[in-house]
Amino acid sequence: MSNSTSSPYIMYGIKNCDTIKKARRYLEDNGINYQFHDYRVEGIDDALLSTLIAQLGWEVLVNKRGTTWRKLSDAEKNAVVDAESAKKVLLAEPAMIKRPILVSADNRYLVGFSANEYQQFTQ
Repeated sequence: MSNSTSSPYIMYGIKNCDTIKKARRYLEDNGINYQFHDYRVEGIDDALLSTLIAQLGWEVLVNKRGTTWRKLSDAEKNAVVDAESAKKVLLAEPAMIKRPILVSADNRYLVGFSANEYQQFTQ
């Protein structure tokens, strides 16, 4: 993970996601310094995912509207019933993690993107 004390925020996601592009554009247009962590390039480890689950809840992190979720078998979908089973699936399929996740230096977490929420979160 590319965490730096010079950046007050870390954004987690996947570079080619349209919502990530909007969120990154918002931060850049508003001169907000951040680090970007791409799950596909840098991966996601058990410790980071455990922290995200503890802070946000596994239900929030599992993107059930994306193509990766839809590609799972019914048995695989039905097996995602708690934090441990969700973590197992999300480690194997990081594209299924809802995004973007923006984390502040003081450990506040925001999932998804809306300009209003980002404005409030980054003030």
